[in-house]
Amino acid sequence: MNERIGELLVKENLLTSEQLRKAREEARGKGGRLGAQITKLGFLQEAELSDFVARQYGVPAVNLDEFEIDPSVIKLIPEDVAQKHTVVPVNRAGSTLVLATADPSNIFAIDDIKFLTGYNVEVVVASEEAIKRAIERAYDQGEDLSAVMEGFDDSDFEVIQDSDDLDVSELARESEDAPVVKLCNLILTDAVKRNASDIHIEPYEKSFRVRYRIDGVLYEVMKPPMKLKNAITSRLKIMSELDIAERRLPQDGRIKLKMGRGKEMDYRVSVLPTLFGEKVVMRLLDKSNLQLDMTKLGFEIRQLEIFQDCIHRPYGMVLVTGPTGSGKTTSLYSALAELNKTSENISTAEDPVEFNLAGINQVQMHEEIGLNFAAALRSFLRQDPDIIMVGEIRDFETAEIAVKAALTGHMVLSTLHTNDAPSTVNRLLNMGIEPFLVASSVNCILAQRLARKVCDDCKQPDPEVAKDALVAAGMTADEVASVVPVKGKGCRTCSETGFKGRIAVYEIMEMTEELKEFVLNGASAIELKREAMRLGMTTLRRSALNKLREGITTLGEVLRVSAADR
Repeated sequence: MNERIGELLVKENLLTSEQLRKAREEARGKGGRLGAQITKLGFLQEAELSDFVARQYGVPAVNLDEFEIDPSVIKLIPEDVAQKHTVVPVNRAGSTLVLATADPSNIFAIDDIKFLTGYNVEVVVASEEAIKRAIERAYDQGEDLSAVMEGFDDSDFEVIQDSDDLDVSELARESEDAPVVKLCNLILTDAVKRNASDIHIEPYEKSFRVRYRIDGVLYEVMKPPMKLKNAITSRLKIMSELDIAERRLPQDGRIKLKMGRGKEMDYRVSVLPTLFGEKVVMRLLDKSNLQLDMTKLGFEIRQLEIFQDCIHRPYGMVLVTGPTGSGKTTSLYSALAELNKTSENISTAEDPVEFNLAGINQVQMHEEIGLNFAAALRSFLRQDPDIIMVGEIRDFETAEIAVKAALTGHMVLSTLHTNDAPSTVNRLLNMGIEPFLVASSVNCILAQRLARKVCDDCKQPDPEVAKDALVAAGMTADEVASVVPVKGKGCRTCSETGFKGRIAVYEIMEMTEELKEFVLNGASAIELKREAMRLGMTTLRRSALNKLREGITTLGEVLRVSAADR
């Protein structure tokens, strides 16, 4: 998108001058285009931007996500040309080729396509991100997992007996076999295409399976032959730079993979010896999908105001709590992104460092050499810090230093594993922190879960949800009368699951004077929760029910991610 459109968006009051300036800075800093940054930063929806551009140039707009492109049309333009100009052919009629572009003023690109194809070119407008997605779908001629599996000949492989005296050179040789390399690469790339967050490769006595976690739920995607078990595990360990000879101890590593089209993926690899072989779990770390704009995470307006107020205070502690995979890191990173200014010295102690954030001093923990959270925290306090982030408070020593840092003029952000916000106070007390220190150091506690969102493309009312079930879940009779529960029918967009993407539900407990009194008086978690609710705290269940009422999620998800309020 050219600069002229940016100015016109400001003129039409669709963007502010400040938003345009920020988008330009992002585009310059990341080497992207202005239009992509405007939508990425959430200033405009993709459809709004493409409709505006279409109106300005008097050409039609097209929704590529709902458009099935004929493979014969795709063949007219090579992938590298489509990537270079960010265009995709959508249709052909006689001697005319219909071309989707984000910038109809790019005459150079249009002339290039005319010359290359020999067709007259007619332009339609789509957003840059939609075109990139269409290119990825249209030019992806790779085989799927089932097709690759059909090509395997079990006779090519011999069973390696499970024993302590394994021939390491034999393992290494088998892991380099072309079918094994191809299959491992396919497992890694297919997970990215399906938007999986984790890959599980699991050996059992008589079977071997691969599962992907998509939107928080595990789905089985394939069962490779048992004969490949050790070869696949060894291949992944070699890619992660782990010791393939060590099969009795857990190991952790990392795989960096270039996906083509300029995209890089990180996989955090964990290998665990089980009864029937080594289980490999890989967490996908996709920086391009990292959402750092906290207004888009799922906070309700009042919750967001409290959270922002608490992190912007000059000192104190902000704790984020929830189980593994509940989005705690994203919440902390979004808080750090907001606090990240040239005037602030920010240091983080993480295990592991999931994403690199410019302008923030991130430290990777190494327990084996004595660099743990407590040691890193002590060192941070000698580094003239303003803001400190500790990956997790696991023990008294870390908790004690964090509390002291919060009481001596530093902002401390951290996570804990507890079920809800009120029980976090008791967790700190159980670790050995004095009640008066907890009361005076903690600004607020944020508990969170991730609920699956109903797919927008196949969303429909769900008449099967009984009103009694909604009342039992915690809704009032008035709410039940007006709510229309929804479900996803299942479509191509959501791989027939009815869900696409996730949204966070939050419970934020600000440590007000009344709650501090309760902590000092030794109140239980239930008493704290009741008092916080009386003071207006939105609980996890209430937050989830609000998402249900807004048609974002289903009753099943509400019951899965939150417990009833007592």
